[in-house]
Amino acid sequence: MENILTINNLTKKFGALTAVKNLSFTIKKGNVYGILGPNGSGKSTTLGIVLNVVNKTSGDFTWFDGNTSTHEALKKVGAIIERPNFYPYMTASQNLKLVCQIKGVSGAKIDEKLELVGLLDRKDSKFRTFSLGMKQRLAIASALLNDPEILILDEPTNGLDPQGIHQIREIIKKIAARGTTILLASHLLDEVEKVCSHVVIIRQGVKLYAGRVDEMNASHGFFELKSNQNSILKKWLSENQKFKNYKEEEDKIIAFLAHELDAESLNQQLFKEGVVLTHLVKRKESLEEQFLQLTGNQK
Repeated sequence: MENILTINNLTKKFGALTAVKNLSFTIKKGNVYGILGPNGSGKSTTLGIVLNVVNKTSGDFTWFDGNTSTHEALKKVGAIIERPNFYPYMTASQNLKLVCQIKGVSGAKIDEKLELVGLLDRKDSKFRTFSLGMKQRLAIASALLNDPEILILDEPTNGLDPQGIHQIREIIKKIAARGTTILLASHLLDEVEKVCSHVVIIRQGVKLYAGRVDEMNASHGFFELKSNQNSILKKWLSENQKFKNYKEEEDKIIAFLAHELDAESLNQQLFKEGVVLTHLVKRKESLEEQFLQLTGNQK
């Protein structure tokens, strides 16, 4: 599958602060990628670097075949990395005509793009009459005017109400279904889970996971445990390689598996150690639980 964007050991420092640290991942054609992480994790900085609006400190990135200059490559990229900025007294159609002139592309597809984002019936309405969600949809239409090979969106649903969020997500799915590669930055796990096929999770500029969303969810699960011999139980869990880690939650111990283990085997092993369990339930980890583990429980 063709590479759209390749990032190698990208680092960005702002004085003593390292916003992005040795970040590497590849965006392949035809997928929807999410860069997921808590606020301040380096998502927007990474997008700014590949869009040539932020200078990198070290590392490298290449667009498409690696032989295309960033300036030329960005002609095949559509991006929204700031709040939509259109002329309030001009109509949606007039604003998009102006964007076409700036980008040096034909205005022949303005109506097509407005229809795609559900704004064709408001093409002659002034921008100042638009809701926040409509403004965001118009921005997406403007980013699609050059028929980009990749669409880059930074927190596309920020500040929107539930209906606006749903509309943006449906538009993203529709654009992806037409074969456009999409890269979106978000701090919302729900957003990534619903619209992305792949995810790159970063915290404090460091990559924690990169791969398919459904493969991230392919964990061994966890046990909910209760016992009157908690000190022995915790010691045994910390020394057993079958477990990644554990945490205490109210009166229960939640033990996360590193390898497959069934409830009956666990019960037998603990009984031999003198630990009698009063509660034993095996559960599958949700994507949210894994994300919180990876990011150190930072929302």
